[in-house]
Amino acid sequence: MPRVVGVNIPDEKPIAISLTYIYGLGLPLSKKILKEANIDPQKRAKALTQDDLAKLKEVIEKNYKVEGELKRDIITNIKRLKDISSWRGHRHAKGLPVRGQTTRINSRTVRGNVRKTAGSGRKAPPSPK
Repeated sequence: MPRVVGVNIPDEKPIAISLTYIYGLGLPLSKKILKEANIDPQKRAKALTQDDLAKLKEVIEKNYKVEGELKRDIITNIKRLKDISSWRGHRHAKGLPVRGQTTRINSRTVRGNVRKTAGSGRKAPPSPK
């Protein structure tokens, strides 16, 4: 498995798809990076030479924030919102949806699968006697 920016990417997939395993890179951005590095997007990851990997690494590190650096930036931004006591900061702190979604019914994604009323949720099957 080739390693790019500290992440093992799969061998058998096209390099355009394999680069999406890196946090912060999606398919459009990976195709743009491959175009900058002059690498065929349909080429398999295992077929890359050391020169190709070096070009990829150079383009990614020079132009984009990925993995740990990007995660650090996101955490810093959320901490800043909490420190200035903004509405979004309060919502992050409480673990509620931040971007205006309703919480009356549909906010299971952010809150987790929390069922607060007695009648909601799945009932356990009756035990055999």
